[in-house]
Amino acid sequence: MTIIRSLLLFALAALAEIGGAWLVWQGVREQRGLAWIGVGVIALGLYGFVATLQPDANFGRILAAYGGIFVAGSLAWGMVVDGFRPDRWDIIGAAVCLAGVAVIMYAPRG
Repeated sequence: MTIIRSLLLFALAALAEIGGAWLVWQGVREQRGLAWIGVGVIALGLYGFVATLQPDANFGRILAAYGGIFVAGSLAWGMVVDGFRPDRWDIIGAAVCLAGVAVIMYAPRG
């Protein structure tokens, strides 16, 4: 159950951070205005809060592992929202990052 909770929190954090960054991008680069930027900043703050809910108490471990989730999630966001088509190197890189997440977060310790 702890691993499932952790993965769900990582997914929620990715949605908040990637979505927030995308909203800021839209507000600035696509000139959609301050409202988009403001909502993006709020979402980015929510990401920071969600990360604190992880069951592991080690900040460095959580953020290091989240980096892999961010990489894969960013590619997925681009595919779903912007029509981005990753090439094989994008996919291989994301898979390597997700393998790193598994090792960092879920390897047996003790």
